[in-house]
Amino acid sequence: METATKASIKQEYQLHERDTGSAEVQVALLSKRISELTEHLQTNKKDHSSRRGLIVMVSKRRRLLDYLRSKDEDRYKKLIDRLGLRR
Repeated sequence: METATKASIKQEYQLHERDTGSAEVQVALLSKRISELTEHLQTNKKDHSSRRGLIVMVSKRRRLLDYLRSKDEDRYKKLIDRLGLRR
């Protein structure tokens, strides 16, 4: 992922000016990486090491979303609506 793309995602989802590590920012960055890797795996079906990396990223995103849901339900709902996640 390019640095400019990463910076724009951070700026869009940050809670305050210097926020780079909140759950929202982490989930948004993981979602972008997951979508890029999903496109890669559609053309490279035998790339099993990348497939494992995708599974690890999806589970990390799930844990972050579960954490956010337990801490603040409103922020969780807003985030999944903004990202278009199914849950």
